[in-house]
Order: sequence, then C-alpha cells, then structure tokens
Amino acid sequence: MKSVLLIVEDEKEMQELMKRYMAKEGLKLEVYSAYNGKEGIEKYKQLMEKGKKPDLVIMDLKLPDIDGVETTKKIVEMDKDANVYGFTAFFGTDWAEKLIEAGAKKVIPRYAGFDGFVRELKEFFKL
Repeated sequence: MKSVLLIVEDEKEMQELMKRYMAKEGLKLEVYSAYNGKEGIEKYKQLMEKGKKPDLVIMDLKLPDIDGVETTKKIVEMDKDANVYGFTAFFGTDWAEKLIEAGAKKVIPRYAGFDGFVRELKEFFKL
C-alpha cells in the first residue's frame, strides 16, 4: 500500500513542481492536494473516513482563507497523531515557530529547494 501525502498549498504551480520532483526522484506516494486551509481540513477528514489517513501533510503558511498555523491546529485537533511539515519561505520567523506550536513536527525552509524537500520526504517515509 502506498503512503499517503496531502499537500496544502494555494499555488497550483508549486503543487505541480512538488509532484514533478517527487516523481523524478522515484517517490511512489499517493498524493492529494488542497488549495486552501478549509479544503485541507476537509480533505484530511475525508481521507481519514476512507481509511486513507495521510501519513504526512505538507503545509504552506500563507493560505487565502485560514493560514497554515490555524489549519495545522484544526488537523491536529482532529487527529493528535497527525504528521505535519511546514514548507515555507517564512522559515526563521515567528510564523515557523507558531507552526511548530500548532503541532507541526518540522518546518522545511523553501530555500532548501526541492532537493531538501525530497530529502525530508525520503527520510520521513524511510525511502
């Protein structure tokens, strides 16, 4: 059974780049997308109900409706064992700290690039 990844990121191009990079690196994951916080919460809930609870959520901070911090809090309230990683340009700011306080396990800085992003995924999924 493939591991399940949920990406909560409002920029469609960024989502596509992440998926392309994962495929290029041979990561065989079942990937779901959400483009705002409310959709991310709803998608997480739907996947849990279908028995496909995300193994990992990649969370952007700046989302058009509710931000990544609030979205992370809501997901963690729903599932205390949720694994959320931030992937943001706002690393090293209060935002990154708030994301950790909300329940994220780690924040990956965007400046780590897609190599750093994929390295973190490989480490998490033990690939």
